[in-house]
Amino acid sequence: MSKAGIRLDTGGATDGAGGLNPIVGVAREDLIGAVGVLLRETAGRPVKTLKHVAKFNGELVRILTGRSELEAGPRDKRFADPAWRYNPLYKAGMQYYLAVQKGVAGWLDDVEFDELERARANFVTGMILDSLSPSNTLIGNPSAVKRAFDTGGVSLLKGLKNAYDDVTKNDGIVSQVDKRPFKVGDNLANSPGAVVYRTEMMELIQFQPTTEQVHQIPLLIIPPQINKAYVNDLSPDKSMVRYLVANGIQVFLVSWRNPTKEHAAWGLGDYVDSLIEASDVIARITGSKKVNVSGACSGGITTATLLSKLQAAGDDRINAVSMMVCVLDPDAGDSEAGALVSKHGIEMARQRSAKKGVLEGASLSRTFAWLRPNDLVWNYVINNYLHGDDPPPFDVLFWNNDSTNLTAALHSDYLSVYEHQPFRNHGAVELAGHKVDLSKVKNDVFVVAGVTDHITPWKACYRLTQLIGSPNVDFVLSQAGHIQALLNPPGNPKAKYFHSETRPPASLDEWMAEKAQEKAGSWWPFWVEWLSARAGEMKAAPRALGSKKHRPMDPAPGLYAFD
Repeated sequence: MSKAGIRLDTGGATDGAGGLNPIVGVAREDLIGAVGVLLRETAGRPVKTLKHVAKFNGELVRILTGRSELEAGPRDKRFADPAWRYNPLYKAGMQYYLAVQKGVAGWLDDVEFDELERARANFVTGMILDSLSPSNTLIGNPSAVKRAFDTGGVSLLKGLKNAYDDVTKNDGIVSQVDKRPFKVGDNLANSPGAVVYRTEMMELIQFQPTTEQVHQIPLLIIPPQINKAYVNDLSPDKSMVRYLVANGIQVFLVSWRNPTKEHAAWGLGDYVDSLIEASDVIARITGSKKVNVSGACSGGITTATLLSKLQAAGDDRINAVSMMVCVLDPDAGDSEAGALVSKHGIEMARQRSAKKGVLEGASLSRTFAWLRPNDLVWNYVINNYLHGDDPPPFDVLFWNNDSTNLTAALHSDYLSVYEHQPFRNHGAVELAGHKVDLSKVKNDVFVVAGVTDHITPWKACYRLTQLIGSPNVDFVLSQAGHIQALLNPPGNPKAKYFHSETRPPASLDEWMAEKAQEKAGSWWPFWVEWLSARAGEMKAAPRALGSKKHRPMDPAPGLYAFD
């Protein structure tokens, strides 16, 4: 364990790279506007532009004469093939591309943008330059050319088939995972349990205890509405559910229904009411008047709204709270991509989902992918289309591609969070039928964020520690990304996390420099220790699931996991 002054290995990523909220998306007009700003600056400041053109031309001469020292970074997988270093043509092509990148970056640094314009310019030029990499083309990719030669062109035929399959069967999105080895309810989401309550909106699943005794206060896991709930019970070695029940925690999980157009009116208030209904059922089954809750990502927004609404009603059924990879007060400054979000873009997004009745899961998946195009788009274009390989089988990506729709009303409510900041403006904004005020919520809170999280940047997650009124807040920073930060079981020798022994201060810099301690291993054991201390005394584990009134129905993961 080491003291403060922590250094974070971000794997080459910036603190919030691509941290645009995919629920908001980017309006075409905002992208065009950002390009317009670039063109305006190019035409309006010709002296600066010509200065950087001259620098680029100088580098170009060095490339053509073999004197350029430009080389790709060690983490840039696009140029890993030896041909990029030893073949003069490919080396020159790579260096030309790197020179363009360097020249554009230098020009952007020199232009007098305001902070918002600079962020927008960086994001747009980054997307454009990523798409222009020579590695994305057949003739410009030496490994693809070699593969075509070695296979007698079979790799090209397989690549064309993969592209055709994506267009016809995957909504035009390049496939990120080989889905064939996985089956939900078989080798994924296979922890013993059963649906003990079902409504049109959700299923409540109770998992079978595996210890002779369990803690009195159960845990309700509240998943995002964006993807399927079984991420909490993925493969057996990554199952958070299995780990919790193995440590004597009674686990209940909400599985949201994948909504269609007919459910367009389901809003955040309806989802919160469903959670209140679920907690009533849990109380009847377990006999506990209290329930601990855990919410992740957009499920954390729902959880926070639930806490505020119950507090406003004087209802103290919720005990301890875990909030994971969750941003409650999104800000354009969290990332360059976030700077593209505008009032116009938000309203356009609201109108699109209102017209269809839902924000389609395929649209969300596409937005997620373009937040990190090199890793989540072009990497698979090269693998699937140019090399003619199948994408790798990976359980996390299988789940990630099992996306769901958002109802138009819930989408609108989430957009309102971005617009009106109800969690930041205590008592000033109405949401889910009440004035939101987290400052009055006093539950003990456990917050988790991921260092390389590109969906919910960790510094934005940290702000949650200051929004809630609890005197007892723990903040854990996991050395991982959005999902890997959560699916972080013991056993990984490289795993580590950061935590402070005292309540996180308002200053994030102070937390990093003076408070945080680096600890080896997974944060799961620490969380279970924290949770167990707030889960009451031990009692005999129930012999059967459900109760006389709430009898077990379909086995876990339930029916809604297959919608």
